[in-house]
Amino acid sequence: MLETEIDKMENDLPILENFILPGGHELNSLSHICRTVCRRAERTIIEVCKEYPMPEFIVKYINRLSDYFFVLARTMTFLNNAQETIWDSKEK
Repeated sequence: MLETEIDKMENDLPILENFILPGGHELNSLSHICRTVCRRAERTIIEVCKEYPMPEFIVKYINRLSDYFFVLARTMTFLNNAQETIWDSKEK
């Protein structure tokens, strides 16, 4: 289901050619927060797996869930006519 929804949303988005910064519309920001929580959970699960074996699909699912929230954030940006903020590696 996650893969299907990610693919549907990505079909309507421009190709991502740069890193983008979270922010913009409130729904965009909330999606990025969800993504961050998933990434943190993923790192924690990986650490726990070193002591307690778990099915491999758990880490894969959490990883794809964070990808879903990233694409959802981009979708919210475009649905709300907001602009993505491109990360400038030279900016200090």
